Amino acid sequence: MKVSRLFLGVAAASLVASAAYADTLSDVQAKGFLQCGVSTGVAGFAFTDDAGNWQGFDPAVCQAVAAAIFGDASKTKYTPTTGKTRFEALKSGEIDMLARNTTWTYSRDVDLKLSFTGINYYDGQGFMVPKGLGVSSAKELDGASVCIQTGTTTELNLADFFRTNNMSYEPVPIETNAEARQNYQAGRCDVYTTDASGLAATRATFENPADHVILPEIISKEPLGPLVRHGDDNWADLVRWTLNVLIIAEELGVTQDNVMEMAKGTDNPEINRMLGAEGSYGDMLGLPADWAVHAIKAGGNYGEIFARFIGTETDIGLERGLNELWTKGGLIYAPPFR
Repeated sequence: MKVSRLFLGVAAASLVASAAYADTLSDVQAKGFLQCGVSTGVAGFAFTDDAGNWQGFDPAVCQAVAAAIFGDASKTKYTPTTGKTRFEALKSGEIDMLARNTTWTYSRDVDLKLSFTGINYYDGQGFMVPKGLGVSSAKELDGASVCIQTGTTTELNLADFFRTNNMSYEPVPIETNAEARQNYQAGRCDVYTTDASGLAATRATFENPADHVILPEIISKEPLGPLVRHGDDNWADLVRWTLNVLIIAEELGVTQDNVMEMAKGTDNPEINRMLGAEGSYGDMLGLPADWAVHAIKAGGNYGEIFARFIGTETDIGLERGLNELWTKGGLIYAPPFR
């Protein structure tokens, strides 16, 4: 009987905890804004502009979600988080969603009880060294000191890589990208390791980017994407399908400039369904029929967002690569809107 009562007590507590976040959409609507967790700053991916407003590849997802809900992308507030603080901020309810360089892994999904809502960037861990170090391969780094962000998969991947290759290293723990940049440039570590996109973003901020080399080895899979708490499927669907809409829009040629005109109706049934000209798809999420129109209007489709913040015409200079549409040989793919 005692065991049964204990089990029931634990089960009841779990239900109460789940119920606390069982209607995130209503909570967001009631307070009038979306609280989004972002990184503390990575060039191109998440940064503040001259007016102090958050911009970048990751905040653009938050802005699209806010626009879908309120018809206004500005109804987004931001909480900068580190590798150590990001998950607790989400689980505690401090933020409504997390959109930063966070890798989808088994333990984060299953053990931490977090729901990843898609992948908006396929990445992999790499290494950056000063050109003057004369290193051309990560397998030449035996005995090197390495700046490494704590509380991340990067830390674990680094240990695996050096152990597998029978090498040693001296970790230089850091918590933010800014701290890593300062330590690396000051020569407190020989190597900086993080996602390859983050290395490119960091190098772009240096006074002489050409003096630093990103080594050819990619030592991990890092599928990055927005995430929410377990326990609120409707909210997870809303965030998931906002990201999907941005991807589908690029595939079907719907852009920030033409979305309002296309919303009046086209010859393409999928565009009409997505933009609210046919069916009642907004009702399924508890949103207006034109929610996807506002999501796309906020910052453009996936390709436009990529090009604006991190693409080849920016200082970051990233090729689409794996993050090209599936129709063009990449991995970016969304389920059909029907």
